[in-house]
Amino acid sequence: MLFPPHTLSEYALLADGERGALVGPRGDIAFMCAPRWHDDAVFSALLGGRGCYAVTPLDPRYVWGGYYEPDTLIWRSRWVTTDSVVESRDALAFPGGTGRLVLLRRVEAQWGEARVRVALECRAGFGEQPMNLRRHGDVWEGRTGSLRLRWSGAADARLEDGELVLDVTVSEGRHHDLVLELSEAALAADVPDADRAWAATERAWAGAVPRLGGSAAPGDARHSYAVLRGLTSSTGAMVAAATTALPERAEQGRNYDYRYAWIRDQCFAGQAAAVVGGHDLLDAAVRFVTERVHEDGARLLPAYTVTGERVPDERRLTLPGYPGAPTQVGNHAGEQFQLDAFGESLLLLASADRAGRLDADGWRAVETLVDAIEKRGDEPDGGIWELAERRWAHSRLMCAAGLRAVAGRRSGPVAPAWLELADALVDSVDRDCLHPDGRWQRAPDDPRVDAALLLPGIRGAVPPDDPRHVRTWRAVIADLADDGFVYRFRHGDAPLHRAEGAFVLSGFHLAQACLGQGQVDQALRWFERNRGALGPAGLFAEEYDVVQRQLRGNLPQAFAHAALMETAHELGRAGVGADGFDAEER
Repeated sequence: MLFPPHTLSEYALLADGERGALVGPRGDIAFMCAPRWHDDAVFSALLGGRGCYAVTPLDPRYVWGGYYEPDTLIWRSRWVTTDSVVESRDALAFPGGTGRLVLLRRVEAQWGEARVRVALECRAGFGEQPMNLRRHGDVWEGRTGSLRLRWSGAADARLEDGELVLDVTVSEGRHHDLVLELSEAALAADVPDADRAWAATERAWAGAVPRLGGSAAPGDARHSYAVLRGLTSSTGAMVAAATTALPERAEQGRNYDYRYAWIRDQCFAGQAAAVVGGHDLLDAAVRFVTERVHEDGARLLPAYTVTGERVPDERRLTLPGYPGAPTQVGNHAGEQFQLDAFGESLLLLASADRAGRLDADGWRAVETLVDAIEKRGDEPDGGIWELAERRWAHSRLMCAAGLRAVAGRRSGPVAPAWLELADALVDSVDRDCLHPDGRWQRAPDDPRVDAALLLPGIRGAVPPDDPRHVRTWRAVIADLADDGFVYRFRHGDAPLHRAEGAFVLSGFHLAQACLGQGQVDQALRWFERNRGALGPAGLFAEEYDVVQRQLRGNLPQAFAHAALMETAHELGRAGVGADGFDAEER
C-alpha cells in the first residue's frame, strides 16, 4: 500500500527513549529508525522509501482525529466513518530497551463495527532490505537486514508484493491487539502479552511526567515534558528531533539530520527541567554533558550520537525525499567548534547545583569548561546557527553568562577569577560587536541584530536592565518580529517570511525577555502566539511558516518544547494562571 507524505502538522510521535516513530492520519507509521535513533530507518515512507506500518479504516469515507492520553506518548488515532467510530491505540513500549523495541497497536471499536486494513512492511537500511518471513504458529517471524522481527496478532495476514496485509473486523466495544518486535539479538521464546505490555507502559508513563503546578499552560507544558522524556535515551542523551531530512524551506537545500544529541539543546532542556523541577531530565542532561566534557575537554563537539560517539559525515541517500528536499543523513555540525556550548554547559551545571543535584564529578566538569573558555574564548566558532566561523557575539556572551552562574555557586578564590573572565568576554564583545545604536550586533563584520542575542540578558551575562540588552530586545521586536512570530535574523532585504520560517525557539525567548523587562502582558502575547504553532498532536518543528501556517523542519524539535515548558513556568511565577489571566484579575 502506498502512503504519500502528509503535511508535518498531521504527524504524531511515538517514542520510548531509544527510538521514535511518526504516525500519520491514515494510521501510517511512516518513519522509524531501529534499533536506535541514529540507525537506519525500517519505515521510510515519509522520505519516499519502502517500509510502512499502517492501520487504516476500510471505509474510505472517514474523518480523522487523534489525541494523546494525558502526560504520555500513547497516541490514539480516531476515525469517524459512515457507520462506526474506530480508534487505533499506539505506543512504543516504554521505557524502551537499547537493542529491542516493542511496538503496540490496539484496534478498538468505539461505536459500530470496526473494519480496518493492516499493512506491515519492515525494510531495514532505509528501505533497501526486504523482509524474509515465515509463519510460526500464530505469529510471523523473520528478518530485515540484521534485525530480527516478530509480529503477533496477525496470524491470518497474507503476503502481497513483499508486505503483510491483514483485514481485521472488531465488534463494538471490543479490541484487537497487534505486537511488533524488532531486535538486534535473538528474540525471547515467549511472545509478549499485549495486556501486560500495555499495563507496564501505562505505569511507566504515570511516573514520568511531573504535575508542573503553577504553569501558565500546564497541559502543553506537561506534554512538552513527555516529548522530551521520549526523546531522551538511557545514556542521558536527548536527540534534537526524531527525524532527518525534513526541509526547512523547499528547494533551499536546508535539510539536516537531527537524530543526534546537541550539547546546546541538551542544556536548554536540562535548564528548563531544573526550572520546573523535573529532576530525571535534569539528571540525564548533566550526566551526558558531564561525560562528554570529561572525555573531550576543550575539544568538546557540538553534537554526538546518543552513545557518545562522533556524528557521521553527511551523505545523500537515493530516496526521493520528503517533498522539497533531497534525503541526507549525518550532520556537518559534528566537525564544528561551537563556543557557546561551553557557556550553556556551565549554565546547566549551575542549574543542577541550585537544585542540589551536582556532585564532585560535575564540579570537575565545571573546572574543565572554565579552562576551555580561557583557552578558546577568543577563537572564531560556528555559532548557535552553525554558520561560517566568526567571532560571534552570542557565543562569547553565553560563556560570560555561564561563568557568572557557576561563580555564584562557588566560594573561595576561584569565583572572582571566573567573574573577571566573564567581564573580559563582555568587554571583548563591546569592543567589536557593540552597534552604534547601543545594541549588540551579530559579529564584528555583521551589524545585523540576531534573536539569539536575547539570551545573554535572559541567562545573566548582563542584568535584564542593562542598556545593551534592553536595546537589543527592542531591536529584535522592531526588526525581526512579524505577526506575533520572531525570525532569527534577516537574510537580506526581502520580507522575513520569504527567506525562512519563523523560529519558534526565538519566539519563546522573546517572551522570556519581556518578562525580564516586567512586561507580563506582552510576554503572554508572544507566548500564546508561538504556542499556536503547535500541530494537532501538540508537536513543534523548528520553524513555522507564518504565511502557509505550516510546520517546517525536523519533528518534533526538542528545544522548542523545552522553551515552551520553561516560559510557561516563568509566566506562572509572574502571576499568569492556567487560564491565561493574571491571578489578581481573577
